[in-house]
Amino acid sequence: MSTATLARTPFHPWSAERGARFVDFAGWEMPMSYGSIIDEHHACRTGAAFFDVSHMGRLRITGRHARKFLDRVCTRLILGMERGQVRYSLVCNERGGVRDDVLVYCYDEDDYMMVVNASNRLKILDWFRSIKERENLTFSMEDVTAETAMAAIQGPKVMELVAGFSREIPTLKRYRFAEKSLMIAKLTVSRTGYTGEDGVELVMGSTVAKFVLPMLLREKEGVTAAVRPCGLGARDSLRTEASMPLYGHEITEEIDPLSAGLGFAVKLDKGAADEREGRFIGQDALEAIAKSGTKHKLVGFEVEGRRAARQGMGIHRGGEHVGHVTSGCLSPTLDKVIAMGYVPSELAAEGTEFEIDLGKAKTAAKVVKMPFYNPVRGK
Repeated sequence: MSTATLARTPFHPWSAERGARFVDFAGWEMPMSYGSIIDEHHACRTGAAFFDVSHMGRLRITGRHARKFLDRVCTRLILGMERGQVRYSLVCNERGGVRDDVLVYCYDEDDYMMVVNASNRLKILDWFRSIKERENLTFSMEDVTAETAMAAIQGPKVMELVAGFSREIPTLKRYRFAEKSLMIAKLTVSRTGYTGEDGVELVMGSTVAKFVLPMLLREKEGVTAAVRPCGLGARDSLRTEASMPLYGHEITEEIDPLSAGLGFAVKLDKGAADEREGRFIGQDALEAIAKSGTKHKLVGFEVEGRRAARQGMGIHRGGEHVGHVTSGCLSPTLDKVIAMGYVPSELAAEGTEFEIDLGKAKTAAKVVKMPFYNPVRGK
């Protein structure tokens, strides 16, 4: 695909001016880096970093059956969400596989926004429309991705920065949001993120994004003093250190959330057993998996050597192929190779030793506790 056919975010000109190296990501021309990926990674871990995440899909779901619909497609309970609350959830197929992992924002009891992965937006839209028609539900679903922009500002110094334009936001609890006005712009600012660090994610109108961004970043005369722009490369190594799943890697249509260690986001007592309305799609299958036990489990590895283990590489034990790597990198923070992958549940205990096939050679690896890095406990 030529870059001429790729979608561009409202922040694209700003990124281009700062020397971004762009790549095709799910049909969007997105910054991979602005220089050194490792330097960008460290900037997020030690200071403040800006990520353009406008490629993520944003769906506004409103109306009489909005909550009822979301409770049918989400594994978390939407009923009872408060205004200003954000909830991480999975959207599953009938087999219990993951169609996407999403964030649901509650603006009111019949007004929600769902943030979906860029690679799944069209798939999710089509599927949601089919469910609406099949179950005769009354609600409005608007894809507002193109008319909005989304940014993430992450790092231990972010709240100090945010305090410059809001006293309220630094007091928000995790997975809460506030609506703020900045000049002519109305912003939704949530205390969420995908790096393992504290920070915020902001949604704003696409037409005002270029005016709002310099103010958010305290940028003067084209020089960013407080916040470093970062690309998808650092975003991936940061989320890997924090053991956060990436769709298409740790979760797919063929992988259930219980095997992926995401049981916290699955409410299996959702709806009475004889009350179909309150149960989510895929609940029957996940109840059966929970009862019988998962056959495979996602685990974390420390890997010997300096060569990163990559998605699809085989995991071996006793000469037998027993699993596969889903993500891996040479951790800039920990200065060692880390990886995630699936192995048989009976082999998932911490300390269990394996070999990972790197192609030309195999290297030793052992199961360790995840997340690999937690800013609260440090290294």
